[in-house]
Amino acid sequence: MHELVFLSLGSNLGDRVANLNTAVSRLQSLGEVSAVSSFYETEPVGFAAQPWFLNCVVTLKTEKTPEQVLTGIVRLEKEMGRVRAQKNGPRIIDVDILLFGDLILQTKGLSIPHPEMHQRRFVLEPLAEVAPEVRHPGLKLTIRDLRDELPPGQAVRKLVQA
Repeated sequence: MHELVFLSLGSNLGDRVANLNTAVSRLQSLGEVSAVSSFYETEPVGFAAQPWFLNCVVTLKTEKTPEQVLTGIVRLEKEMGRVRAQKNGPRIIDVDILLFGDLILQTKGLSIPHPEMHQRRFVLEPLAEVAPEVRHPGLKLTIRDLRDELPPGQAVRKLVQA
């Protein structure tokens, strides 16, 4: 059975556009990439003394389990050169599972829906672009509503690509 999975991608080291495009291409090994949002330039959250990020959201149709998708994501990040030296620190690529169908899952290594997604403009802006009416399975609100309820703050600008 195919599940609709939403992934958040971010990069703030090297050629950020190329990093996101490479990651999107490599995600095809986990299923069918059916949508990719625009790229958004976003200020860092948590650890601010680092370059700004480019972020996007990918919609993936997959028959894999959440654990299999996570394993594939970790492998992709490692192959692209991600080093986990500092929490919320700079990175070539970061891929997070936001939603996995209507699943609510809490294990030691995996939380679905992503526990902070509803507080992050850099996640909700691109997610609302590709899935505005999808509902957060725990909060029962649409992605558009979650985005619209965010307080002012974090700068997020849609990147105009030539």
